[in-house]
Amino acid sequence: MSEKRKDYISWDEYFMGIAQLSAMRSKDPNTQVGACIVSKENKILSMGYNGFPKGCDDDEYPWNRDGDVYDSKYAYVTHSELNAILNYRGGSLDGTKLYVTLFPCNECAKAIIQSGITELVYADDKYNGTPTNLASRRMLKSAGVKVTPYQKSGRRIQLEV
Repeated sequence: MSEKRKDYISWDEYFMGIAQLSAMRSKDPNTQVGACIVSKENKILSMGYNGFPKGCDDDEYPWNRDGDVYDSKYAYVTHSELNAILNYRGGSLDGTKLYVTLFPCNECAKAIIQSGITELVYADDKYNGTPTNLASRRMLKSAGVKVTPYQKSGRRIQLEV
C-alpha cells in the first residue's frame, strides 16, 4: 500500500489562495482585495472582491482615489468582505470563518459582526494604526471575533490558465 502525498496545501493556504484569486477579479487599479467565507466543515460558502455594485458599469464610474467623494471610487466601491457576505444565499453565516487579503475597515467589521462570522484570518494590514483600523479592531474584539494574521508558508503556488 502506498502512502498519501505529503506536499498538499493546508486549509489556510487553500482558503487564502481562493481569497487572493478572488482579488485578481477586482478592476481597481490601486488595491485589489479578495475574501472567502468558509464553514466549520471547511466548505467554501461565498467569495467576493472589491468592485462596483451589480448593474453599475465600471466604465462609467471613477476609479481614482483623490477628489470629492462623488468623483472618487470611495462613494461607489463595495469591499470584498461585504460582497462575500451579500453574495451568500444559503442562510446563516453564524460560526463561519472569513479569509481576507486586507484587514477589514470599520464598515466591513460591522457587517462581519452582524452576519455572525466568528473568525477572521487576514493577510495584509497596511492601514494598521489608522482611525478606521483601530475602530475595526475595537469592534471585532468587543464582539468576540477571533482575529488571526495569516502566516505565510513561503510556498509558491502557480496556476496555468
